[in-house]
Amino acid sequence: MIRPIAGLRAARGPRASGVSLTPRARRIIRLNNGFQLLFNLLWWMPVFYAYQREAGLSDGQIFGIQSIYYIAFCLFEIPTGIVADRIGARNCLRAGAVVMTAANLAPVLAPSYTGFLVHFLAIAAGRSLTSGAASAYLYDGLAAEGAGEHYLKAEGQARALGLAAKVLCWPLVGPLMALAHPTPYVLSAASAAGSLVCAVVLPRQAAPAGRAEAKATSRGGLVFLRDAATALRCVWATPWLALLMVQGVAVFTLSRICQVNLFQPVLLDHGIPEGSHGGVLAAMTVAEAVASARPQWLGSRLSPVAWVSLLSLAMAAALAGSTLGGPWTVVALLCVFAAVTGFAYPLQRKLVNDAIPAGAPRATLLSVESIVDRAVCALAAVAAGAYLSAGRLDALLWHSAVVTGVVMLVLQLVLRRAPGRPRKQPAPDPVPELVTTAGNP
Repeated sequence: MIRPIAGLRAARGPRASGVSLTPRARRIIRLNNGFQLLFNLLWWMPVFYAYQREAGLSDGQIFGIQSIYYIAFCLFEIPTGIVADRIGARNCLRAGAVVMTAANLAPVLAPSYTGFLVHFLAIAAGRSLTSGAASAYLYDGLAAEGAGEHYLKAEGQARALGLAAKVLCWPLVGPLMALAHPTPYVLSAASAAGSLVCAVVLPRQAAPAGRAEAKATSRGGLVFLRDAATALRCVWATPWLALLMVQGVAVFTLSRICQVNLFQPVLLDHGIPEGSHGGVLAAMTVAEAVASARPQWLGSRLSPVAWVSLLSLAMAAALAGSTLGGPWTVVALLCVFAAVTGFAYPLQRKLVNDAIPAGAPRATLLSVESIVDRAVCALAAVAAGAYLSAGRLDALLWHSAVVTGVVMLVLQLVLRRAPGRPRKQPAPDPVPELVTTAGNP
């Protein structure tokens, strides 16, 4: 991928790197940048918890909706992928933008439990529709123009622009809400509508012809289930891979629940006003992005598995520490937590990829792991809601830290004795990658 600062510079426009870009390819890149930026610009992310509380929802209802969202995201992944194959990537992007626009208007029209539930279910559907379609359209579009080598750079540009937009816009949410309370959701709907405009004017691509291909796509669900069964057998036969996936699920769940679901309750509990939450989330996003682009800072004294365990313990310590300090200490620890996540998450993904045996269904294995991640997040969200409903936020953070520490220590001991463990694990490649989970539902 790209370095954050280099990515922001690259976002000014593509430079020829060997094959000059045609006008059509440049148009595809510009419209992809616009679509990705606007579609993913959720103005309400820093304040959605407080917004729902002010609408009369309890902590149990708020986190119950989050749990349903995670489950829905899992369930929508497979059928929306089949839909994308059937109707084409461009039409899938359009459908996703329409759904996202309607989703962001739901809380404005119905600020109730039902309205927010519909909102998050539609968000899950919209994100599932576009999750793979955007990359597929960009890849195929550039390849058709003989500019396939520009794909990674174009993806990096889109991510960098999206990151810059969030960092610039989120701090404005508080002042804008003071002018008009529903502003974050109205602006999110306007952004999604802008992404729809980008999707509508995307150049048409040649669709694959032939009934044979249509029949192949119609069997997409059966193919996935067959590959999923093969993937599960592969995990069962490779204990080292299974343990790494468990480690990855633990890291992902901890980072997702803290940075998306709990950071607002933590800030409010320490008296940090709602209007400042956007700035805090922007700072966390920058911290995570910078760390994820600097894997070489970790050094090579420890193995990658040991680094992930150590970083996970640091995440747990940051969680526990947030119960002891004042407002500024809490903000600093949340940024430290985000930075540590930035180091751990890409390294964990590389470990899993390296552990997948040759010939195994790699994409399906990673998809299954992602579905398990979301399912565990759904359970964690329910537990978090129960703690908050009982007014036990500090206990939740301490218990999460203790459980994380115990799980990681046990996993580290088991991993050292697991069959199939490489005698000498390769050091992580110092390849910068722009990864951010903060502020991504």
